[in-house]
Amino acid sequence: MSNASWSIRPRVEFEPFSSGHWEDPYPVYRALREHSPVHWAPQAKLFCLSRHADVDFVLKRPELFSSRAMTTVMFENKRPELADVPSILRLVLRGRVDVEKFFQGPPDAIINSDPPRHGELRGMVSRCFTPRTIASWEPRIRQLVNEFLAPLRAGQPFELVSGLTVPLPVVIVTEMLGVEPEWRADFKRWAAGFITFATGAGRESRPMREFFDVLTEFRAYMRTLVEKRRREPQDDLISVLVDPAHGQLLDEEELFSFIHTLLLGGNETTTNLIGNAAAALLDHPEQLALVRDAPERIPGLVEESLRWESPVQFTLRSAVEDVRVGGACLPAGSNIALLLGAANRDERVFKEPDRFDVMRTPSPHRAFGFGIHHCLGAGLARLEARVALEELVPLLPGVRRADTRREYVDSLMMRGLARLPLVPR
Repeated sequence: MSNASWSIRPRVEFEPFSSGHWEDPYPVYRALREHSPVHWAPQAKLFCLSRHADVDFVLKRPELFSSRAMTTVMFENKRPELADVPSILRLVLRGRVDVEKFFQGPPDAIINSDPPRHGELRGMVSRCFTPRTIASWEPRIRQLVNEFLAPLRAGQPFELVSGLTVPLPVVIVTEMLGVEPEWRADFKRWAAGFITFATGAGRESRPMREFFDVLTEFRAYMRTLVEKRRREPQDDLISVLVDPAHGQLLDEEELFSFIHTLLLGGNETTTNLIGNAAAALLDHPEQLALVRDAPERIPGLVEESLRWESPVQFTLRSAVEDVRVGGACLPAGSNIALLLGAANRDERVFKEPDRFDVMRTPSPHRAFGFGIHHCLGAGLARLEARVALEELVPLLPGVRRADTRREYVDSLMMRGLARLPLVPR
């Protein structure tokens, strides 16, 4: 296939790994949907799909679009330098990583694997995420939310992100895994480090040793914990995953990759979801009144928040073969950014998509993906968000923002507020 047959001249300036549009990406998303629905981003060397139908087309066809791009694109053009050697040695000695295999490519994980391996991996870990198992966490989640919100209930100034939206998912994920409480802060720091290195605004200039050092700490701790659970099983997720009585086991690299995925998805997505929902309610007092007066509308609030400000703004795939999408031919091997945040505002699917509406139904948003890669932890994220908002919504009419400036987390892939300070009215 010649370049002339697939090259697409951009009519809109957009780069998924650029911070130029990040304060408000929705106008450029609208322009993409209208004028360049299959958009070539030359710096990132990615095709960007912004229409709901095109995003769905890719998500529904894993046989045509590989999820390997979820990790390969993030580390493309990143090569270790001489100054990184000490960090690599620590990774080998403390993290016990096989460097040769490491640089050949990431091991299979749910997020980056393709069929049939994806189905095998998902089957091995999904037993830990059944609806019944997830529902059993509701009392603990509510207890934590009430503890975290105590200062706000007492009428004190309250920073919502550090006070609630960050610690809640950290505690839940670490308790699920069986991580000791004293390591919770490190877990959050590791998650933030991975996200910033791979998707932060300065990702191109960050030295590899930053990633190696965080990975070394994470691997060294998790190896110790896994070995403990093999010797002395507890009532936690890691004990289930390493117990042969529960069926086929993940190998060591697959196990660490799954825990790594849970560390990121189980923390950042839920943090951003709750924070984005609270910010949207403060910005739309008429919608806050709707859910305050009828708490049964809070599940709808969660879904609209997922659509309105998707915690994950895009996901990545690569074409397995030449394929036609949205009227354009994408060549085999090309990488593709599926702009979930743009698809979730597509006027072809959502009436008045730029209006925040907690009563919106149906809402076929793709905030958690779709198809075989639909987020395994979506049920847990929804539960945490629902419970948090059930306790938070009655308090929001009595507070206001202490600072109208908006500072977002340092990630061009994730979208959420870094701070949301509140004070009594």
